[in-house]
Amino acid sequence: MTPTLPTDMTVISISHPGGPDVLVPIQKPVPRPNGDEILIKVHAAGVNRPDTLQRKGLYPAPKGASEIPGLEVAGTVVRVGSNITEHKIGDKVCALLAGGGYAEYCTVHGTNALPVPEGLTMLQAAALPETFFTVWTNVFERAQLKPDEWFLVHGGSSGIGTTAIMLASALGSRVLATAGTDEKCNACITLGAQKAINYHTQDYVAEVKAFTQKHGADVILDMVGGDYIERNFKAAARDGRIVNIAFLNGSSAEVDFMPLMLKRLTLTGSTLRIRPAEDKARIAAALMQHAWPLLANGTIKPLIDTVFPLTQASEAHATMEAGAHIGKIVLEVIKGDE
Repeated sequence: MTPTLPTDMTVISISHPGGPDVLVPIQKPVPRPNGDEILIKVHAAGVNRPDTLQRKGLYPAPKGASEIPGLEVAGTVVRVGSNITEHKIGDKVCALLAGGGYAEYCTVHGTNALPVPEGLTMLQAAALPETFFTVWTNVFERAQLKPDEWFLVHGGSSGIGTTAIMLASALGSRVLATAGTDEKCNACITLGAQKAINYHTQDYVAEVKAFTQKHGADVILDMVGGDYIERNFKAAARDGRIVNIAFLNGSSAEVDFMPLMLKRLTLTGSTLRIRPAEDKARIAAALMQHAWPLLANGTIKPLIDTVFPLTQASEAHATMEAGAHIGKIVLEVIKGDE
């Protein structure tokens, strides 16, 4: 039975570029899915660092995407486009979006939605798509991380970091992580890291070299940039692969590239939001094969730090920018899993 839908919905709008207080609830029409899309009644939406950049006017939505912030949701399918065969009304899904997640309803290309893994709540499922898609495509596809290799994760207590630690350790790699407090380092160890390095009190290059018996990290996932770019060269093993996915400390640096040649390093990076739906569909298929079984059997589980109601998105952003969280921050749109 097709559910009756309201005409309008509550969304979080960016009134103008600025601080968290520019996020305000407003009413907008419920979107209609095109032939390749599904309409999701949103139960929960993940909060991610790119959302804060969009709020500041530094990361605009791609052409044709919703201007509403929010890159991942979990919810119930309430409409399906004419070309949709993989989903039906009533399915519980989580989805990667190019925008539009901070809302009561959103549309997404059908191939970019995955079933909610067995045993997970909607809040937990909303914490999956952005981080799992990002980690999989960068760490396992671009950097080709293999079992038994040494893997260094910067920002190990972030949403991306916690996902990378859990997934890599579950698939047999040996994980090292950096974080900014002893509490965050302890969380990284609990999640599966063999060594966690407090970058405020320790030199991560020296610590990585010592812990790996001078081997270095075979793969490095970096979201810091700045002076980490050159320091990563020093921490990397021969034939190592370094992947940049963000630049919290800046994207410009003066770097000596000689180690890149001498160690035969590969330096790469990518963004996810602007990639076409077909690319994201391929990543989704890989996650369904390799990661979703680990979620369903309880081997790994998303770590959620804080949950806010949708209308308190500004508080969620303030919490993210304060930097004390460990794991994901999630907006709850529907209380509970009803």
